Amino acid sequence: MSATASTYVPKSRVAKWFEARLPIVGLVHSSFVAFPVPRNLNYFWTFGAILIAFLGIQIVTGVWLAMHYEPSATGAFTSVEKIMRDVNYGWLLRYAHANGASMFFVAVYLHMFRNLYYGSYKAPREVLYILGVVIYLLMMATAFLGYTLPWGQMSFWGATVITNILAAIPVVGDTIQTLLWGGYSVGNPTVNRFFSLHYLLPWMIAGVVVLHVWALHVTGQNNPVGIPIKSGKDAVPFTPYATIKDVFAVCVFMILFSWFLFYQPNYLGHADNYIQANPAVTPAHIVPEWYFLPFYAILRAVPSKLGGVILMFSAVIILAFAPWLDTSRIRSCNYRPLYRQFFWVFVGATLLLGWLGSQPPEGGYVLAAQVCTAYYFAHFLIVMPLCGLFETPKKLPGSILESVTGPGKQVSGSGMPAGAAAAPTTKG
Repeated sequence: MSATASTYVPKSRVAKWFEARLPIVGLVHSSFVAFPVPRNLNYFWTFGAILIAFLGIQIVTGVWLAMHYEPSATGAFTSVEKIMRDVNYGWLLRYAHANGASMFFVAVYLHMFRNLYYGSYKAPREVLYILGVVIYLLMMATAFLGYTLPWGQMSFWGATVITNILAAIPVVGDTIQTLLWGGYSVGNPTVNRFFSLHYLLPWMIAGVVVLHVWALHVTGQNNPVGIPIKSGKDAVPFTPYATIKDVFAVCVFMILFSWFLFYQPNYLGHADNYIQANPAVTPAHIVPEWYFLPFYAILRAVPSKLGGVILMFSAVIILAFAPWLDTSRIRSCNYRPLYRQFFWVFVGATLLLGWLGSQPPEGGYVLAAQVCTAYYFAHFLIVMPLCGLFETPKKLPGSILESVTGPGKQVSGSGMPAGAAAAPTTKG
C-alpha cells in the first residue's frame, strides 16, 4: 500500500516466520508508522481519519439495526418504532446511525473544500481525487436510500420525487425507474430493493476507501504550501506526529457528534418523518436531508425537468474534472490571491444554494438559486481556466521546512529549529 520501503524487523521466530509468508505487519508499519508526511500539515488534514472513524460507526450501527428492521411497506415504520422503544439501546443505535450520517457529510464537505482550496486534485493525485469523488457519489446514494427506510411521510414522498425525476432521463429513464420501484409505483418492492442496496453500498464505499488510501500512500500527501517533500527535514513520521493530531481531531469531532446524539437527536431531521407514510396525503413542503439541499436547489432552478436533472448530476460530475479545468501551476490558494477571492465566492454560493434548497420554489428564491447555480458552474468552467492563465501568484517558499521555520533556519536532531532550545534561566 505504500511506496516507502518497510523498516519493520520482526523479533520473535513466529513473527519472522509469519512476515516471510504474509508481510502484513511490515505493510502496516510502512504505511501508518514510518510513512513520511509533510511537517507543515494543519488540522484540515485530519478529516480523512474522521471520515474513516464515522464510516466504521455507520457500518456497525447499520448492521445492528438491520437485525431488527423489517423491509416492507407495512412493517418498516412499525419496526423502526419498535427499535426505538423495545430494543435494548435501540434508540441509541438509531440516533447514532441517523446523526452519524450527518456528521459524515459535515466531514466530507470540509474535506472536499480543503482539497479544492489547497489544490490537492492536481498531478500526480488525479486518480486519488477521482476516487474521492466516487466515494462521495456512493455516499449520496447510500444516504438517500437510508433516508427512505423509516417509511415516514418525508421518506415516502422523498423516494417518490427522486425516482420520478429519473423518468426524465432519455431512453433509459423509465427502465431505471421501474427497476427501482419493482412495479409501477413506490411500494413494498421498493422498500425491499432500497434496503438491499442500502446494506450493500457501505461495503462498496469501504472498498473504494481502501483504494483511496492506497493511492494516497503511492503519491504522498499534499500540504498547505503545495510543494513536494524535497529532503528528510521536510517530513516527519506518520506515527506519532500525524496519528496524535488525528486522534485529537477525532475526539473533538466526537464531542460534537455526542452533543447532537444526546441533546439534539432530531435537530437535523424532519418532524413529518415521525408520521407513517400515507400516499393519499402530500406534505406541504417536501425537502430532502440537509446535505442534499444544494443539489435540490439546482434541480428546481431550471424550469425544464430534464434540464434540472442534467444540471443536478452535472454539479457532482464536474468535480471530477477539476484537475484538468484548473490551469494554474500553483496548488495552494494561499499563494493565489485572485483565485482565493473567487474560491470564497464559490463557497458562499454553495452554502446559499443549501439554504435556498430548503425554501419554497417561488419568487426570489428561484431567481437566487439560478444565479448561484450559474456561478457554481462558472467557477469550474470559466474561473478555474482563466485564473490560471492571468493571475500573478505569490512566491513559494524554497521548501516545506522553510515554510515552517522561515528562511535560513535549520532543524536540529530533535525536530526543533536550531537555536530554539529553551533559554537558560538565571537566578534573580
